Formats: sequence, structure tokens, C-alpha cells
Amino acid sequence: MASSVNPTVRRRRLGQELRRLREIKGMTAEEVAERLLVSQSKISRLENGRRSISQRDVRDLCGVYEVEDHRIVDSLMQMAKDSRQQGWWHAFGDIPYSVYIGLETDAASLRVFEPQVVPGLLQTRAYAEALINGALPESAAPDVEKRVGVRIRRQDRINSPENPLRLWAVVDESALRRAVGGRQLMREQLEYLVEQSQLPHVTVQVLPFDMGAHPGISGHYAILEFPDTADSSVVYIEGVTSDLYLEKANDVQRYSVMYEHLRAQALNVDQTRQFIANIAKEYAR
Repeated sequence: MASSVNPTVRRRRLGQELRRLREIKGMTAEEVAERLLVSQSKISRLENGRRSISQRDVRDLCGVYEVEDHRIVDSLMQMAKDSRQQGWWHAFGDIPYSVYIGLETDAASLRVFEPQVVPGLLQTRAYAEALINGALPESAAPDVEKRVGVRIRRQDRINSPENPLRLWAVVDESALRRAVGGRQLMREQLEYLVEQSQLPHVTVQVLPFDMGAHPGISGHYAILEFPDTADSSVVYIEGVTSDLYLEKANDVQRYSVMYEHLRAQALNVDQTRQFIANIAKEYAR
């Protein structure tokens, strides 16, 4: 049974707290690893929230850091317990980008640049299915359906009446011109994109071809920000076999500045809607 507790976020917060305790103690990750007879990479993975952490790990680390306040230890132990629960996405089985889904589920805002396709949170089911089939031609039908189901379920954050995700998407013109699934499907997708862009918490801008070179030329990325100030922003870069998560302040700042340049070069909101609507009419011919 999926829990309302977000295990990904719990792991991040717990890892940040454990890193803080280690730094207060003045120890390196290597020194901690030697004390516990584990690898340094394990300590690093626990601190960056990429690995599940057991209550026993927490107990051992608190011992090394000489944490004497039982309230702190109990709180960290509870976070470790929560971090091992399952999020809603686990009901779909093994999902390659489950860490990202966990972060997106808890994020307050998301800024994304998409150079090739319509952003996942703004896709129709038919577009998502055609896109995944094309991107993963060797995948079995059940796996494709699972991925489509996850993508549609993620969109609950956009449509949530109580806590909608603040989404800002800059989309390259090529994403609108790439006829995924055929002309009729693309017309419906673009009309849906215009419709979603009118939501008060969703902003869509198109970066047309005639803008030439731009800061996003190297590819897709997303910047996630969270409601709790204790949670640092994350830059997400999707890969073919593995993904990259950047959390250092300098990295996040650099990508944020790049995003501001993209927004400045892109068409404004009204121009974007008209631009998308015009391309949708072209597909209807």
C-alpha cells in the first residue's frame, strides 16, 4: 500500500541532517566509513539521499557522531522508518526515474526546458503512448502501458485543486513540429497544451527556431524547488541509462541563470498560445 509519506524527500532530509552532524563532528566521510567498516561510497549515498537508510544505520552513525540527545536520535530513526515506506509510484513496479518522481511529487515549483517533446506533465495519454512506443521500440506493451500510467498519474500535481504544482515550461519549436503519432494526434496535443497553459499556475513559452542559438542548446533539464526551506533546490538532467541530480548552490544558480535567459528569448505567454494554435491548425489541413 502506497503511503502519503514521500520516501524520497524523507531520505534527502535525513541525509542532509546526517551530513550536518558529521560536519559538526569534524569528520570526513572516509573517516566515518573506516569507523563503521563500510565503504566511503555508502556514506556518500546515505548523505545524498540516493540510498535507503535503515534505523540501524542511523543508530550507528549517531553513535559515531556522539549524539546524546535522545530526541534527535528518535527523530532521525523515525525519518529512516518513513524513508523506507513506498510512494504511490511503487504500485507501478520498477520505474527507472523513481527518484525524480518522488522529488516532483513533493515540489512546490518546477521549471523545465524541453527541446524535443511536449513536457510530460502536459501530455495527452495518446501522445504519451505514441512517444514512449517510439522512444522504446523494444519495450513490451505492458511496460509501455505502465510508463504511460505513471506519466498520467504524475499530472495529478497539475490538476490538484488544493496544492497544484507551479509549472513553468519553455518548449523549443521542434517539440511542436515533431509529428508524434500522426497529424490528428498532434493537433489534439497542441490544443490541449494551449488549454493547460491557461491554468493560473502553468506558464508555457515557446522558443522559436528563428531565435537561433540559446543557453538550452545542450538539452533538457528541470529545476525543482520545494516548500520546505530545509530542502535544497535540485537540477535534474535525464540520461539514457542514468540520471544526474545537481544540488550544489553554484550548480543550481548557474542553471537558474540559464533558464532566465531562455525565458527572455522565448515568446511571451500570449504570443506562445497563438504560435501553438497556428501550428495546431497546420496539422488539421
